[in-house]
Amino acid sequence: MEPAISALEQQPRLGLVCITTGPEVRYKTITRARFLTLSPPSQASTLRELYRENLLRLFNAIAFCRNNGIGLYRATSNLFPLNDEPAGIRELEALSPKMASFGPTAKRFDVRVLLHPDQFVVLNSETESINDQSVHILERHAHVFDLLGLPQTSWAAFILHGGKGGRPAQLVAAIHELPPSIRNRIVLENDEYAYSAAEILEICQRTGVPMVFDLHHHVVKEGLGTYDHPSITTLLSEAAKTWPDPAWQIVHLSNGASAFADPDHSELIRDFPPALWMTPWVEIEAKGKEKAIAGLRQKFPDLR
Repeated sequence: MEPAISALEQQPRLGLVCITTGPEVRYKTITRARFLTLSPPSQASTLRELYRENLLRLFNAIAFCRNNGIGLYRATSNLFPLNDEPAGIRELEALSPKMASFGPTAKRFDVRVLLHPDQFVVLNSETESINDQSVHILERHAHVFDLLGLPQTSWAAFILHGGKGGRPAQLVAAIHELPPSIRNRIVLENDEYAYSAAEILEICQRTGVPMVFDLHHHVVKEGLGTYDHPSITTLLSEAAKTWPDPAWQIVHLSNGASAFADPDHSELIRDFPPALWMTPWVEIEAKGKEKAIAGLRQKFPDLR
């Protein structure tokens, strides 16, 4: 378990989502359709080069965060594409000795690393094959995090939405059946359509899974017109209690693009809710990414 940051700290640490807007971190990828046109030797060599490049860029990403004073980095969910294919499995295992130093390096750089699996990862679908495939995807993510030397705790969180609306009982049952390498990492986030913050909070309380409170999704879902609404303070407080250490709590922040409750995310952050000053980790989900973080720090010099 990672050492806890003091719950008394009043300055939130900001998080960068996946890929910068600048040239510093760009990941390579390949589609399954393109991969299947290659001969077996070419499949292996293509993935070997791609995986090595992406691992280097992942190390570059946390160095970028360290150099810019950013304490949290959300890795891309497509870091090692096709790693469930035979060639991908072999190449990933061959790369594992180089991967093992990543977790210790991130710890030394004081950068927390997490993941947001793709939206099609759903644990409570009415179609069982979708649920099975989603667990398979999470198993591969967990294997990658294990190889990277990242802990099997919500410090290295996998952030999931609630999935299929109206099926909370099925989600609760599915979470209880997950293997520990996934179960110990997943956290649940509210969204603006299927599951409100209150509904996700209840599921988290029933399962012991931590809650990521997304303020913008809450604003859109409830049609709020201000960050001063009392539900925000209440939900922040209750969500903190779901984490194994309240100092690990993560919150998501973006502003509406054209209006306060516009579902589209803004380029930069105009408004930083006062309630978030008591929150230890704030992932910035604005489209401007590191530019949004820099702009926030200019406006609020106390933000780290």
